[in-house]
Amino acid sequence: MTSAASSLRLDASGAGRALIAMVVLAGVALAGGYALAVGELQALYVGISLVACVAILIDYRAGAMLLVLLLPLSSTAVLPRSLMGIPGLSPLNLLLMGTLASYLVRGRLEHPGRFVPPQVLWLLVVPIALAGLLGTMHLDDILPYFFDSMTVEFTSWQGYLGITVVKPVLMVLAALLVGAAMAKAKKPESFLVALAVGAVAVALLVIGFVIISDVRISVLASPRARAFFGAIGAHANDFGRIFVTAYALMLFTWWESKEPRARLALFIALGILGLGILLTFSRNAFLGFFVVNGLFLLWKFNMRKVGWALLGVAASALFAPGAVYRRMMRGFDSGSVDDVSAGRVEGIWLPLLPETLKSPAWGQGLDSILWAEPMRNGAMALAGHPHNAYLEAVLDMGLIGLALLLAYYWHVWKGFRALGSNAYLSPEMRGFFQGACAALIAFAAAGISGGSLRPQPDNVLLWITIGMMYGLLARKPAS
Repeated sequence: MTSAASSLRLDASGAGRALIAMVVLAGVALAGGYALAVGELQALYVGISLVACVAILIDYRAGAMLLVLLLPLSSTAVLPRSLMGIPGLSPLNLLLMGTLASYLVRGRLEHPGRFVPPQVLWLLVVPIALAGLLGTMHLDDILPYFFDSMTVEFTSWQGYLGITVVKPVLMVLAALLVGAAMAKAKKPESFLVALAVGAVAVALLVIGFVIISDVRISVLASPRARAFFGAIGAHANDFGRIFVTAYALMLFTWWESKEPRARLALFIALGILGLGILLTFSRNAFLGFFVVNGLFLLWKFNMRKVGWALLGVAASALFAPGAVYRRMMRGFDSGSVDDVSAGRVEGIWLPLLPETLKSPAWGQGLDSILWAEPMRNGAMALAGHPHNAYLEAVLDMGLIGLALLLAYYWHVWKGFRALGSNAYLSPEMRGFFQGACAALIAFAAAGISGGSLRPQPDNVLLWITIGMMYGLLARKPAS
């Protein structure tokens, strides 16, 4: 009886997947015909995305692997943000929804545990959602400049919630799907490879764009060039934070790996990522780079490594362009803290401090800088971000929200630490999570002058790593 019942369940599951596959194939045909009538390139994206979704229905882990590969590119112009003029309909969102559907059909049977950890729900998602709902009460107070300059991408409360709440939650959902897939993967190291390929692809995009643009290094290092990479989708600081996280993950993995070919591939990846960090000329990224390398020496200390490090520093100092030094030391010669911070202290932070007292417990809603009083009366620089992740959290979510977010990252830190010393894992995976610890510290340090504690495209690699953490913790009891 038991075997018969099991057989019936399998048959029913297979029939259900076949039915869903037929429905999706019909959708491919209809969408493909419509897309061809609307636009050729977009038809290609729609067709590839839907065919990929059909393949994912067979095994949701294939979709999770594609998410790891493509999510680093989400901040670039390589992947379109919408298709056929439909907001939210993008190849990445189609891939995400297809992977989720496949997981709900089949993956839940293989992974019966809790899909959303309580820490994710109560320390992250719920506070962000509540702060988003609070922010909808202030949309009429947003300075018109932000709409005129197209700084904001919404015109209604639905659009506001889509940008500030739904997009971060979708990133968390993608990370959790990666974790569910990794919990059942035969070789979890394959997800590490996909992450490295995705990150290196973004670095190569930046390097190639600089080469094609034929821009001089001195121009690229100037403050006027901070938006130079906007043509390919993101700010220089955003690219820099992506590269620093990837560099930290790959550096410690390279050191722990015992496989010669893997070490060579990782060494090449580190060189490409290092060049990408350099070309952003982001002081925020330079800070993260120094933090990661300092932690590497501290945690892996021996005289041989110190010698190699000193040799590397000497070589870098000898061959680095003068523009690098000028960029790093900008403002120090004036003796003014405001000049060193590129105008953040007097132009943004000090004017915003009184705003934190208006609602110190729960804040004024996500992206509240858009309607802050000093912004509306011209008492501060025009900026769509406070340029400080902690100040942003207090303004938007109050001290309660900041405490909840920090508590969540403390939970993540403990998970990274546990996996970084887990004897059940391969040396590469242990090194990967040791690098994750370094990346998390660099992320915290870089938050002083930019970024966000909420899930954002510039910290997407950190979120993929968090998803991988949940997957591996589900495979073996943490000890």
